[in-house]
Amino acid sequence: MKLTEKFAYDGADVDAVYGLLSDQAFRTESCANQGATDYEVTVEPDGEGATVTILRTQVADLPDFVKKLTGSTVKVKQTEKWSAPDTAGNRTADVKVSIIGQPAEMIGVAKLSARDGGSDFTVDGDVKVSIPFIGKKIEPEVAKAIRSSLREEVEYGMTKL
Repeated sequence: MKLTEKFAYDGADVDAVYGLLSDQAFRTESCANQGATDYEVTVEPDGEGATVTILRTQVADLPDFVKKLTGSTVKVKQTEKWSAPDTAGNRTADVKVSIIGQPAEMIGVAKLSARDGGSDFTVDGDVKVSIPFIGKKIEPEVAKAIRSSLREEVEYGMTKL
């Protein structure tokens, strides 16, 4: 299932938003802000880019029929491999979000792009739940949870910029 989300960071340039997204302290605060019960954030610089890895346990914000498979909490691993800025100063990241112990993941690309008055942050990915017969019914619920997490982090990030 395709997942496409676009957010605006009004008044913040790409460097400022990237600085936030590659800041271990902010990403750790964001996990706490989203109600994660256990979390670990690492940021490893890689040339002019960075790899951000987030492991968090959170309440499964999923319908009851999905919670029967996952339990009341889920452990999520999120990896973002951010590139160096391109000639226009924009950045991209390969993104993977996996529910540990479950056959569910999202693989995609995040982009930070400059625009007049701020920056745009987009995520395009594919959500896949590899469970015969019911995986396609669960994919929209996983996509909804990912969208919610993205929105909460962007809203929280705007308070920090």
